[in-house]
Parts: sequence; C-alpha cells; structure tokens
Amino acid sequence: MVKLIHRCEDFALIGALITMLAIALMQIVLRNFFDSGVLWAETFSRVLVLWLAMLGAMVATREQNHINIDVLSRYLQPLALKITHVVTSLGAAVICGTAAYYCYGFVLFEYEDATIAFASVPHWLCQAIIPIGFGIMSFRFILQCLQQIRS
Repeated sequence: MVKLIHRCEDFALIGALITMLAIALMQIVLRNFFDSGVLWAETFSRVLVLWLAMLGAMVATREQNHINIDVLSRYLQPLALKITHVVTSLGAAVICGTAAYYCYGFVLFEYEDATIAFASVPHWLCQAIIPIGFGIMSFRFILQCLQQIRS
C-alpha cells in the first residue's frame, strides 16, 4: 500500500512537470506562429508550479533528501547526533503540522468565496495541495522521529 502511494506521488510529480512544459511549449508555438494563445495557460502554469513545489517537497521528505544543515553532525557523538535528529524531526513535524492547519483554514476561506482560478476550476481546488502536502510532510517527519527513537 505504501509503495502504491509513493508511485502515485511520483506519477503526479512527473505528470505535473510534463504538463507544465507542454503548456509552456504550446503557448510559445501559438504566440510565435499563430498570433494566439490559450487564455488560462499562464494561470494554469502558476498552479502547476505550486503543485510541483509541494509534490517535490513531499518526495524529498519521503526520501529524507530535504534541505538540512549538517554542520553539527560532523562534530557530535553518535548519541548526541541521534538526539539532534529526533529533535529536528519533531520540530519540522510541528512546523509542517502548524502550516497544514492554517493552510487548511485558508483553503476553506477560498472554498467559501467560490472564486474561479481558470477554466471553471475553483481557487480552493488549486490550493488544496498546500495543506495536504504539509500534512503528509508532518506525518513523515513524525515517522522519521519515531524511527530514530527506535533505532
């Protein structure tokens, strides 16, 4: 089940990237050769950038390949290093969980406003990836914290 979720994340990330590149290429061709273009393409590309960033952060957290500062890891003893990993994973989980909570409220406001982002797609649907992504990252940081405690 977990591998299926990972495959879905990877597929969504690759699909968003390919779609964004295709839309950009289509716009270039339409503008340069046909003096036209798709009206909602720019907005859709911006939404795809948001989705790419959140999906990429989710995958980086899954792979434990996210940005970190490891200057202390070179000087700490193994036990102190493990404690540092537990504390930083727990702190990242709290920060991502808090961001997920407040972003969920933001998406609810967008849902209530019922504004349209592009081509009859509501804003809240475009921004739904933000609380979902932060929630998944928070969960993964908690799992990493528990994994460090167990080992």
